[in-house]
Amino acid sequence: MERNITLTALFAALIAVLGLIPKLTLMSGIPITAQSLGIMLCGTVLGARRGALAVLLFLLLVALGLPLLAGGRGGLGVFAGPTVGFLVGWVVGAYVIGLLTSGLTSLPVGVAAGIAAVIGGIVVLYIPGIIGMMIMLDMSVQKAFLSILPFIPGDLLKAVLAGAITATLARARPGVVASRPAG
Repeated sequence: MERNITLTALFAALIAVLGLIPKLTLMSGIPITAQSLGIMLCGTVLGARRGALAVLLFLLLVALGLPLLAGGRGGLGVFAGPTVGFLVGWVVGAYVIGLLTSGLTSLPVGVAAGIAAVIGGIVVLYIPGIIGMMIMLDMSVQKAFLSILPFIPGDLLKAVLAGAITATLARARPGVVASRPAG
C-alpha cells in the first residue's frame, strides 16, 4: 500500500517536472509539452489503475491552483480552456496504456510499452482532445483534426522514448515495471 502511494505521488511529480520544459503554443491554443511523456510513463510503468491515479492526483493539484501545467498554468480555469479535452484524455490515456502494456505479454516490454504509448497516448488521447477543442473553440471536426496534426511527430517520439525508458527500467530493476509481470 505504501509503495503504491509513493509511486503514484512520484509519477504525479514527474508529470509536473516535465512541465518545466518550456512549452510551445500553436495557433490552436494547445501547447506542445513534455508532460504527455509523463502520462505515457504513468501507464507503461505503473500500470492502468495506478497510472490513471497518478494523473488524477496531478490534475487535482492543478485544479487546486498549483501552477504545474507547462507555462506555469494551474487553477480551475484550465479546465474551461481549449486543453480541457486533453487533460481529461490524460487519465483515460494512462489507463489504456497500462492495460495494453500489461496485455501485450508476447512482445518485449519496450516494444509493448511503445505500442501502448502510441495507441493510448496518441490515438485515445486525441479523441477527447479534439472534442474539447471543438466545444471550447467552436471548431468543426475537420479543423480540430487538422490542428492536432503538428503534434503527431513529437508524440510519436515521446512514445518511442516511453518504450525505451520502460525497457531500461525493466532491465535495471526487474519487477519495478508494475504494468508487466516480473520475470
